[in-house]
Amino acid sequence: MRRASEPIPALVAQAPFDIPGIDDLPAAYRDTLRGFLTFLRIECGLSHNTRMAYARDLRDLAADLAEHGIAEPSGIHPRALADHLGRLASQQSLKSPSQARHLASIRAYCRWLQARGVVEEDPTDLLLRPARWRRLPKALSPSQVSTLVEAPHPPPHGKGPPLWLRDRAMLELLYACGVRASEVCDLADDDPVRDVAILRVRGKGDKERVVPMGMPAVHWIARYRQECRPLLVARGNPHLGRLFLSRTGRPLERTAVWVIVNRWAKRVGLKGIHPHMLRHSFATHLMTGGADLRVVQEMLGHASIATTEIYTHLDSNRLQDVVSKHLPLG
Repeated sequence: MRRASEPIPALVAQAPFDIPGIDDLPAAYRDTLRGFLTFLRIECGLSHNTRMAYARDLRDLAADLAEHGIAEPSGIHPRALADHLGRLASQQSLKSPSQARHLASIRAYCRWLQARGVVEEDPTDLLLRPARWRRLPKALSPSQVSTLVEAPHPPPHGKGPPLWLRDRAMLELLYACGVRASEVCDLADDDPVRDVAILRVRGKGDKERVVPMGMPAVHWIARYRQECRPLLVARGNPHLGRLFLSRTGRPLERTAVWVIVNRWAKRVGLKGIHPHMLRHSFATHLMTGGADLRVVQEMLGHASIATTEIYTHLDSNRLQDVVSKHLPLG
């Protein structure tokens, strides 16, 4: 069995990005974490954001285990992991969903350690998953969606590129296609295909899907491309090729999408709105209208139908109508 302190192959040892705080960890943890995260990138094709979530969880694990006398991954055992999860729950007040995410990160890491011979047995086999309530996603009503999507408008004395056109086109896509904020940022300029009204989307794991676009989205994307985007491209790098650009011509980041959505929501009196809520509204409204669950799954890019099934529990009014109509004594 290879000890964790032994060097690992160069391909795996080279991390694709820096892990905040990793330099403070013992060398054995640094090497295996870099190797594991490279494995997630090359073998699993996970996105940067997902790998960073793993990195943060496992950095905290390594730091905590080292502080409690386990200086190498080869020394990890079930009791140490249970104690670590217990400290997360008590000291950091993590709720069960966050605990479950930490445990998922730890399981994947320990299975990788076992596959590489660093540990003989998977120390997570005996750990139980924290009990977790399934939270129903919050969706906007159709009238609220219309209010939000139609919020962007020209400023009274606006100068420079008409960024309101970019924002309107973005809001239309978030709702009309149910795309994630990160997916909006990654869209290339030619991903919306106007002639056939479809949008090519690269989702989690770099998986590509095709989603139909409604005509309002087609219209506003065309206006943005014609009247606004060329002015933004002129300010930045014309070879970037991203669809949505910032004021300076750089590709928009995910945090900027959140800021834009929240800003327009506040202007029309909607509170607590974020981009993912438009995705939830897209799926909820499709299911309420009678769409097939498998079709909704494909458009959302869910790997499992179980993830999409949550939208079948949202419309209580529709359930009451079905019961009243079909139950004789209802």
